[in-house]
Amino acid sequence: MTTRLLIADDHPVFVSGLTVTFAGCDDIEIVGTATDGEAAVAAVGELSPDVVLMDLRMPRLTGIEATRAIMASGSPAAIVVLTMFDDDESVFTAMAAGARGYLVKGAPQERIVDAVRAVAAGELVFGQDVAAQVLAFFAAPRGVRQQAAFPELTDRETEVLELVAAGHNNPRIARELGLSEKTVRNHVSNIFAKLRVADRSEAIVRAREAGLGTT
Repeated sequence: MTTRLLIADDHPVFVSGLTVTFAGCDDIEIVGTATDGEAAVAAVGELSPDVVLMDLRMPRLTGIEATRAIMASGSPAAIVVLTMFDDDESVFTAMAAGARGYLVKGAPQERIVDAVRAVAAGELVFGQDVAAQVLAFFAAPRGVRQQAAFPELTDRETEVLELVAAGHNNPRIARELGLSEKTVRNHVSNIFAKLRVADRSEAIVRAREAGLGTT
């Protein structure tokens, strides 16, 4: 059975290299390419690929946003993130969005081919370095896991985000942490800026995807 593959990446030279690589695979057919996240979502609906190789940083929609949209559409496509970024937030956000694999660009071409075959067969696939991050994350105490999910936040900001994700308003957060409401507002503003979210609702979504505010 031939695996239908869609490549979503805005770097034409990299896509060309992948095209050459998969041309030698009798069991994998590239059915299309997309150069931005919106095009990737549309192509999945039109082409019904079995696997999508998804870059994270693309125009219009990011790879994470495109992955969420594809999962929300009910598509059975398995998504493998293939990116330059291996920071904790990118890895865990991609996993929470529904990615079934995560590889860093620079991985051997045969490893990428094997990953496509593996996720098409229902497996989860992570590069060696990424797998070590995932294991360390789940082996760590809950508080450490929370901080690892958003390493750009301070300990106090992580505490505030946890309470925001739990649905608490600023006055309640201030009481629970023994802070003034003004200080809490400042922390919330800093969190929005660091996570690049527009409002409280978007921050809650990001936090809950990373496991904050769920207990």
